[in-house]
Amino acid sequence: MKVFRQISAFTSPCRPVVTVGVFDGVHKGHLEIINRLSTVAKEKNCESVVITFEPHPRLVLPHHAELKLLQTLDEKLERFEIAGVDSVLVIPFDREFARITPHDFIKKVLVDQVGISHVITGYDHFFGQNRQGGFELLSEMGMQYNFTVDELQMVTVGSSTVSSSSVRRALLDGDVKHASSMLGYIYSISGEVVVGNKIGRNIGFPTANLKSSNSHKLVPGQGVYASIVNSNGVNYKGMANIGYRPTIDADRLTIEVHIFDFNQDIYGQDITLCFVERIRSEKRFGSLGDLQLQLANDKIVAGRMLEGF
Repeated sequence: MKVFRQISAFTSPCRPVVTVGVFDGVHKGHLEIINRLSTVAKEKNCESVVITFEPHPRLVLPHHAELKLLQTLDEKLERFEIAGVDSVLVIPFDREFARITPHDFIKKVLVDQVGISHVITGYDHFFGQNRQGGFELLSEMGMQYNFTVDELQMVTVGSSTVSSSSVRRALLDGDVKHASSMLGYIYSISGEVVVGNKIGRNIGFPTANLKSSNSHKLVPGQGVYASIVNSNGVNYKGMANIGYRPTIDADRLTIEVHIFDFNQDIYGQDITLCFVERIRSEKRFGSLGDLQLQLANDKIVAGRMLEGF
């Protein structure tokens, strides 16, 4: 997969089939678009191209600085490659680019620079200054500049319409299982293992404390989770806790994981923590002994949830 990080750098041997969007999470709704993108590209014997933006526009525009993301750019690019995309154009998004009109985006970027033959868009996709452009404008300008347009409808999982917002809500509610069903893969956070207070070690449940590698990455809601940990390319089962550890009166949010049957020193190393299913909410215990008993039970529950992994 080729990755272009400036509009002016983009090249293609043909008039490509493209889709445009932020694609935060690259969830099942996005994958419907990408699958259609690949199909049409093969029919036309040309490239499939995803055009996306970095950083997320809502981190640049006023009043949206608190947005938490489902993916880093590298994670997003990895998902595009897994989905079989030929090329990705990552457009640097800033206040100046935010002022581009929908007409100019279509003419100057899609037509003049990318040279599109066909555009595939989702049912709720809008673009350009103040999000004024959409399917109707693309269709109108397609007749003028000789490209065609497809609009795909919503994707649902159970009773939920799949969207980046619905995935975020599920994660914040702690429903990581439902979030993963909408994503099509298990939600994860990567980062460095840092030194904690080592209380877990003293009660027989040593934990790796994770410092997320991206401050904008969404952290699921507080609670205890059956988890998979990838360390040095090897997967291990475990149980993670997200919260303030009220039993020991901690004063900041922590992400920590007890890795089953694991005794390696991984301080300073990067790991990936995958959240499979929520076991329970975080709560205060009367003593460390009570906490120890609860953790032993949590481990049994986590083991059942992780059967098959």
